[in-house]
Amino acid sequence: MMESPLPLALTIGFVTFLLGVIWGAPFIEVLRRLRVGKQVRKELQDTHGKKIGTPTMGGFMIIIPATLIMLALNVPSILLRGEGASIFLPLGVLLGFALLGFIDDWEGIRSSRGIVGEGLSARAKFAGQVVLAGGAAGVLSLFEGGFAFANEMKIPLLSFSLPLPPLLFIPITMFIIIGTSNALNFTDGLDGLAGIITASAFAAYGVIAFLQGQVYLVQLCFILVGASFAFLWYNAHPAQLFMGDIGSLSLGATLGVVAVMTGEWLLLPIIALVPVVEMLSVILQVASAKYSRRYLGADIRIFKRAPLHHHFELSGWSETQVVQRFWLVGILSAMVGVALALL
Repeated sequence: MMESPLPLALTIGFVTFLLGVIWGAPFIEVLRRLRVGKQVRKELQDTHGKKIGTPTMGGFMIIIPATLIMLALNVPSILLRGEGASIFLPLGVLLGFALLGFIDDWEGIRSSRGIVGEGLSARAKFAGQVVLAGGAAGVLSLFEGGFAFANEMKIPLLSFSLPLPPLLFIPITMFIIIGTSNALNFTDGLDGLAGIITASAFAAYGVIAFLQGQVYLVQLCFILVGASFAFLWYNAHPAQLFMGDIGSLSLGATLGVVAVMTGEWLLLPIIALVPVVEMLSVILQVASAKYSRRYLGADIRIFKRAPLHHHFELSGWSETQVVQRFWLVGILSAMVGVALALL
């Protein structure tokens, strides 16, 4: 095992970025020929109507190279030294939630083509998340010794951790995985936004994993950073490619698993501040509309539109202004999270 895994992880992340940029253009052309285009909700067509038909399912650009590179790096280590098997858990979550997102994306494309189908309802989507998150949480709780700090709750600013019994650990882990998956899904709405927020959060947890000596988790984090940057090459405004649920659901869930595996999941709301706020804005918007109609007889909403980035768009910010300012918040909050992990 390397004495310092960080140089290798950073190099692999850079290689992942280069490979992604190289195969991105032909991949987008394939999506165009297959007419795998984005659909825009009716209420957003006034501001985002021009994006209709832009290729989606760009999460493939992140997931495929990340999976192949991680397998190439870790299978030899497992066969020769018996090390690195723990990385298959976050990889399994990445692929499992990617499959769920693919089904959701594909049903949306089928509907846009006029093909009648049942589609993936919100209830079915949530049920799939519960099953996948429950499986991951169960594995983490059963194999405590192989996942470093997974069954601990590290207290920020204090030098101790609290062990969590399985009956408490499993539901907390499921909540983190599902919550982070949906939070990043809500964040994916503007050109370049979800990609940079994803990269910032994984970079922060990559540094935390490095400080803990989790070599294989460091590699995974920076591979996903490199793959996210490659996606951003084509997702920057005006976007040639959108992430889709296949990317946002899987990357969010994997981020949640990584946070749990480091034991620093209490820092997740700080490191992933933008997705958390985006999700809270949706919850508050729905709650305000529901209760105002029930108790006041009027439809009162806190925001002009949710998630939050649409509120700022309707407040007069351009799409580029919203994205760049959210980037700044995302990067700075990730830095604060790492700083708290160091204290």
